[in-house]
Amino acid sequence: MPVRYADERAKAGVIQQLTSLTVAEFETLAPLVQDAFLAHMAEWTLEGKPRGGRRYSQYANCPLPTPEDRLLFVLMYLKGAPLQTAHATAFGLTQPKANLWLHVLLTALPTALATSGDLPTRTAATLQERLDALISARADGDAPGASPLFTTVPNAPSRAPRTQVIRPTITAARKSATRSKT
Repeated sequence: MPVRYADERAKAGVIQQLTSLTVAEFETLAPLVQDAFLAHMAEWTLEGKPRGGRRYSQYANCPLPTPEDRLLFVLMYLKGAPLQTAHATAFGLTQPKANLWLHVLLTALPTALATSGDLPTRTAATLQERLDALISARADGDAPGASPLFTTVPNAPSRAPRTQVIRPTITAARKSATRSKT
């Protein structure tokens, strides 16, 4: 039986274990990913070719029938990094079809995160811009909630005991060139 969001949602904590998102976060992100997915599919086929005359329509036997199933599929892949064959089997797909779905959904996910403003930044300047915007929004009272949480990496070296590995010198000997006659 393939993994489906509707089946796993009712089980306590399973969605968070599979994706690192709470059910509320997951359900907030699902419509955004669906919109990005539909925008991508309006221009491209599942095989990555430009779309011709036919528009995208979901078939009755679609292996990932709901937006939540698609999001679960891509987030489980990103979190667990399984072999595509194993991941495909869990969702009732073949490996080539799983690869096609992953390519499409791995394109839609960053688009959805960028739309929601949650796309991770790659540079310090971009991070500073986002933090300044967040601080000004909080000062104006536009953004609800507590101050953002920041984690830091310790500057001091670790006090954990260090184990020194002593590797003996390994000497390799070649076998003689003559073969035994036995």
